[in-house]
Amino acid sequence: MSLNKDVINGSRDEFIENNKGFIYRTACSICKRKLDFDNDDELSIAMIAFNNACDSYDEKYGNFFSYAAVVIRNALIDYFRKSKNSPVAVFSDDNQLDYIDYRVSMTDYELKLESELRTQEINELSEELKAYGIDFESLVSCSPKHKDTRDALLNIALYCVRDTELLDSIRTKKALPVKELVERLGINRKMLERWRKYIIALVIILAGDYPYIKSYLNIKVGEKD
Repeated sequence: MSLNKDVINGSRDEFIENNKGFIYRTACSICKRKLDFDNDDELSIAMIAFNNACDSYDEKYGNFFSYAAVVIRNALIDYFRKSKNSPVAVFSDDNQLDYIDYRVSMTDYELKLESELRTQEINELSEELKAYGIDFESLVSCSPKHKDTRDALLNIALYCVRDTELLDSIRTKKALPVKELVERLGINRKMLERWRKYIIALVIILAGDYPYIKSYLNIKVGEKD
């Protein structure tokens, strides 16, 4: 799914800050090691590249984060070429020298990197959901089939994310504040209890550092925002 250009440019500093986790994971995947924001130039290069991706992105390119990952990759390769202390080559599986700037297909690389980052996000989400007593299997079984229901639950989740008090309560108590939501929104208590796991999962995703998973939710803003 593409990311609307207005979202990227709405508040650049905030957008970059909210996606530092994505930038970090991408740079680490490319460099094949853990990095540190205070000590590694690679992360500074990646941050600048992500900002440049915001400037050059067009919706015709498709998924913004796939595009940004390739921009970061190109910037780091350029850095490797110019740096005496950074390798410009790695060994392939058959122990033959494989120059990453010539031998790797851009399309293959993009698909591989996106798959790696998406897998990391899924694993991190799985671990976070465990703290709430939720696993993917139970989440699938309790997911609504009708779009109207999904839309209603999505807006409840967005309400929780936008309200600092409710979001803190969910994160601290690891539970949905059913009583508060009933009182504030006039929602049927049984509905909230029935879809509790689904709503919590949406809250975790929307409030968390899961850009790929968010993009696949295909959320569209309506007239009431």
